[in-house]
Amino acid sequence: SLPEYFVVPSSLADQDLKLYSYSFIGRRMPLWSWNHPNGSALVRMANIKDVLQQRRIDQRICNAITRSHPLRSDIYKSDLDKCLPNIQEIQAAHIKLKQLCVNEPFEETEEKWLSSLENTHWLDYIR
Repeated sequence: SLPEYFVVPSSLADQDLKLYSYSFIGRRMPLWSWNHPNGSALVRMANIKDVLQQRRIDQRICNAITRSHPLRSDIYKSDLDKCLPNIQEIQAAHIKLKQLCVNEPFEETEEKWLSSLENTHWLDYIR
């Protein structure tokens, strides 16, 4: 599931990358996922296993990314684990949606169909 090529800030040495890779869950190094013409980038990064090393490694990688940005802009970080559903929650919502749409006769559920749809959380997740 890893890409064939990695975009790596030039200020990070190969030795650093090899060393840091052991610190990430699943040895998943940060991935440069998207780039905008204005220089903005989306970098996806797994959690760091060792809480004591987390701040140091995170700071080193963020500094390298900042130095590689054409405008040297600050980095905005967002912990998506806290604001997005996990894959199990999405799968459960999809199953509920399928049951609502396929398995249940609409005539019997018409009065509460919209609330049943809302209770699947499917629309929240795809939004």
